[in-house]
Amino acid sequence: MLGIHLYEMRHSDGEIMQEHHHDIHQILYVLDGKGKVTLDGRSFDFEQDQGVVIVPRTNHSILSGPHMTVLVLEFDEAILDESVREALLHVRFSHSKLVRLNGFGGKELRQLTRKMLFEQSRETLLNTLANTLYLSELLLLLVRYQPASEASVVNSLRAEKLRHYIDTHYFEIVSSDDISTKLGVSTRHLNTIFKEFYQMTPLQYLTEVRMRLAQKMLAETDKDIAAICFEIGFETLSTFYRTFKSSIRMTPNNYRKLHRESTVYKHA
Repeated sequence: MLGIHLYEMRHSDGEIMQEHHHDIHQILYVLDGKGKVTLDGRSFDFEQDQGVVIVPRTNHSILSGPHMTVLVLEFDEAILDESVREALLHVRFSHSKLVRLNGFGGKELRQLTRKMLFEQSRETLLNTLANTLYLSELLLLLVRYQPASEASVVNSLRAEKLRHYIDTHYFEIVSSDDISTKLGVSTRHLNTIFKEFYQMTPLQYLTEVRMRLAQKMLAETDKDIAAICFEIGFETLSTFYRTFKSSIRMTPNNYRKLHRESTVYKHA
């Protein structure tokens, strides 16, 4: 399926929807009644004004209670703008989860889905575009009604993962695109997350890591400066010299000389 499909499902008491999965995203929202939903083996009570966001390939099942009516929203993420996919789907809904809405949040969601049902019934290009915009708004609504701590934990884990990646791959990173491609998140979003927790961009941290290593090797080894430049990941000697002087306020040669003189003085 390519697009958006919205419909209602009514379940009788005790009805079981057997475990299955899809290659698309689904949002299930309980309009009335209650039951249980299972997501990859985890079972949750599922009742009015609660929803689940189900990411592709997630095994799920539903056990219905009395008079359970579920609104089903199916969509292919390819229809969404790239920034929406990254900031909302890939970061905030990287895995399937239960979403609890208060009365106000539930009211907003119902209004949005009513608009979407109306647009869906028209089936023109403009109606399809309208529903794509409403879907983005609905995802934003679900994110805002998540506990703030959950979103913060997700970003903290991503920032920590990024820092570990730089610590262990500093020698092969050429640009910020290398990092974003490896982690599957846009460069802009990575910069925002990393700066929130470490007060610098990933590339600034990469430079910091490389400069610490360069200082250590200049002070403690007799390695040629060109070899040090190559080992810590710089493509050219001129770039290494320029970066080192900008960061340490002296050239690599002067740093090595200063450190050697200091060492001789201490042991004199």
